[in-house]
Amino acid sequence: MNADIQPTLAQIVIYPIKSLDGLIVTRSKISVGGALEFDRRWAIVDESGTVVNAKRTAKIQQLRSQFNFTEDRSTIALQIRDENTSYTFCLTTELTQLARWLSEFFGFPVQLIENAAVGFPDDLDAYGPTIVSTATLEKICEWFPGLDLAEVRRRFRTNLELDGVPAFWEDRLFGAPGETIDFQLGDVQFHGINPCQRCIVPTRNSVTGDVSPKFQQIFTHQRQQTLPAGVNKSRFNHFYRLAVNTRIPLAESGKFLKTGDALGI
Repeated sequence: MNADIQPTLAQIVIYPIKSLDGLIVTRSKISVGGALEFDRRWAIVDESGTVVNAKRTAKIQQLRSQFNFTEDRSTIALQIRDENTSYTFCLTTELTQLARWLSEFFGFPVQLIENAAVGFPDDLDAYGPTIVSTATLEKICEWFPGLDLAEVRRRFRTNLELDGVPAFWEDRLFGAPGETIDFQLGDVQFHGINPCQRCIVPTRNSVTGDVSPKFQQIFTHQRQQTLPAGVNKSRFNHFYRLAVNTRIPLAESGKFLKTGDALGI
């Protein structure tokens, strides 16, 4: 690693209910399944068991959610865009009431399912947190002048954000297919797996759900043009990829990540 580059963990975001808003925390415990504790711990599903998420319906982006986790109680406060009323539910004792409220909002029956061990990751092979750098997100703001940093963060929904590195530095945290890059944040060991394939969600305004014209085309072109030298291009069957998918060895369970932790390869 270049001696002038000193990557540190600048921000941790967990998403307790899959596809709803995130919660910024200063430290996060590694779960028994190798995930960030409480990240995607709950998922909204319909009667067939299919996940209800922002890939499926942009209506979910009309919801704003605020989580409050204490030692004794975990709650979510939900508010529909352009409405003043907020509805608060306890995530341990009022999941049935929360499901009923969400069913009315979506217009079809839903329930919440829970996985405290590993949550509900999109990539079952790379079930750890996703990693990106602040400089990368700032670079994307340059590609789309109408977007600010907060909006880019909401669109790409990455768990861990690195400071002290140039844009796309995190692309060195994955290797050739079938290989992993071993690194650590603080005293937590990681395996870097692959560059994260993006879906329709980043193309949409995170508040209104409206699609930004030509977002994917512009992003793909710019991503290809700015790919750092030495990055394994075989991992890019297309360039609509951003952030690094990871896996945390199960032996790391119980350790904590904290903002300010240094990254070492």
